[in-house]
Amino acid sequence: MSVYRATPGSLALYKIRPALVTQVSDKIDIDLGDGKGKRVRAKDIVILHPGPLKQLDDLSNVAGDLEEAWELLSGEQTHLEELASLIYGDFTPATAWATWMLVAEGLYFEGTPELIQVRSAEQVQADQQAIQAKEAAEQAWETFLKRLEQQAIEPEDRDRLIEVEQLALGRTDGSRILQRLGHQETPVNAHRMLTQVGYWPVEYNPFPLRQMLTWDDPDLDIPLPIDETRADLTDLQAYAIDDEGSEDPDDALSLDGDRLWIHVADVASVVTPDSPLDLEARARAANLYLPERIVHMLPPRITEQLALGLQPISPALSLGLQIDESGQVTNVQLCRSRIRVTRLTYAEVNERMHEAPFAAIKKITDRFRIRRQADGAASIDLPEVSVRVRDGEVFIKPLERIASRDMVTEAMVMAGEAIAGYALEHSIPVPFATQAAPDKPETPEGPAAMYAYRRKMRPSQSRTQEGPHSGLGLNCYSRTTSPLRRYLDLVVHQQLRAHLAGEATLSIQQINERISVTEPINGAVRRTERLSNMHWKLIYLKQNPGWQGEGVVVEMADSKATLLIPELAMETRLRLKAPVPLDTRVQIGLRQVDVEDQTAWFRLLG
Repeated sequence: MSVYRATPGSLALYKIRPALVTQVSDKIDIDLGDGKGKRVRAKDIVILHPGPLKQLDDLSNVAGDLEEAWELLSGEQTHLEELASLIYGDFTPATAWATWMLVAEGLYFEGTPELIQVRSAEQVQADQQAIQAKEAAEQAWETFLKRLEQQAIEPEDRDRLIEVEQLALGRTDGSRILQRLGHQETPVNAHRMLTQVGYWPVEYNPFPLRQMLTWDDPDLDIPLPIDETRADLTDLQAYAIDDEGSEDPDDALSLDGDRLWIHVADVASVVTPDSPLDLEARARAANLYLPERIVHMLPPRITEQLALGLQPISPALSLGLQIDESGQVTNVQLCRSRIRVTRLTYAEVNERMHEAPFAAIKKITDRFRIRRQADGAASIDLPEVSVRVRDGEVFIKPLERIASRDMVTEAMVMAGEAIAGYALEHSIPVPFATQAAPDKPETPEGPAAMYAYRRKMRPSQSRTQEGPHSGLGLNCYSRTTSPLRRYLDLVVHQQLRAHLAGEATLSIQQINERISVTEPINGAVRRTERLSNMHWKLIYLKQNPGWQGEGVVVEMADSKATLLIPELAMETRLRLKAPVPLDTRVQIGLRQVDVEDQTAWFRLLG
């Protein structure tokens, strides 16, 4: 409670503002300046000076000796009138307000108008140092923001930019830095800032970490292969046929009369259920194939040891089968084997398709393909490319639809149907791959029809209950030929090995649990591969600003066209002067690239 009573013309403290008392009745009228008035209760204000004060503008700055008064009163208590008189030599409304501002500041004095505590030298010094440190930090912050705007960061700025990196990688939802600079707080904007200021190189691919996937290969001990009886199939010529530069061949083909053998790397011989290697592979779900590198599901040493053709003799799980004249799989035989593998590329085999054994293998796979197509298999031939990064340079190579690639693909699908049937016949729980049919199944012809049909196709699912796979035209199917690359393929092999050894297999519930764990991760792997491929395509275009090529119109809406770019396996949208027929081919050129936003714009040429 103030020692002074409120009278017209007295100086009051209202909250943290000065007020002039203008009238006193049951309540008190005060003037807050700028024509603002208020009626308050007596307990809402503190009278700092009895007046007379004519107007708040009279509370002008006054000169005094703060430090002398502080030293004189060191360690004591005082009140507003005494302190104002010591500092300014007089107690007036102006000196009362100036003194109270010093008390409110809290550096040299603290308390209330009636009881002011004089702070010690140690307290003052500590606060001054804190103030100076805060001012220095604020100045450093402002200087840092200016460097960001000028895109000229210093090494010490990298620690501050970690918060932006966390947003760019999807680990946080906000960034004080982006907010302060007036940018929307999104991963795309964070990514753009980091590349603009040089924190990340322009080529940096954030998508694996943004999808919460690891960059590192697993590093675990690998047990020695089991010493077990294996069928000796080394007298058969086995061919592992893959793309040039493939590092993990896990399947191969042999022909023995009219029996086709599909050999698969026997990864389950060292990766047993619930072992550390199995748990690690389950947590990763699949190899992550990036243009710049492969992140393996299993330690690379397993690939060196078990991939087909990397050692003189390879252990395999071999599937022998025949295809009758109607294209049906018959006479399935399964065994653990030893094989001798020759590695070839698709291009090399394509030049030899007229030779033995490739011509005979192709006749077998053709019968199977014709049957699948008759049963409604989708035949979609849209542009695909291989994107690779070597020594910082991006290489984009269209994947041709050649006979050797089709032959190997058919053989692997054949193996999937054969194993699914074998598992059902012997009551072996395995993950089946199923796919529901589109609402209106059809046989599309031409790029536009295939583009539209692909958009109608439903995603495949892994289940413990067999069911049709509409895209493949099969009644049951299980993915089995990539145990080095896909975890659920490895699970199939673990089940088959247990069956062949007469041991207990995993239960349906255990298979379901594995599917539940890996399916979401598989989704993240596929998204990361798709986004990473697009990232490097855009880097390629950014490095080739004069790019020109062909686009195929696959969709028209008024004058807006959707184009496929075969050379890049990309799609883009353009506004044309008038609608054109679907499948029209037009010449286009690059207009602009936004790597961070995963967008490229093209223009029509001619």
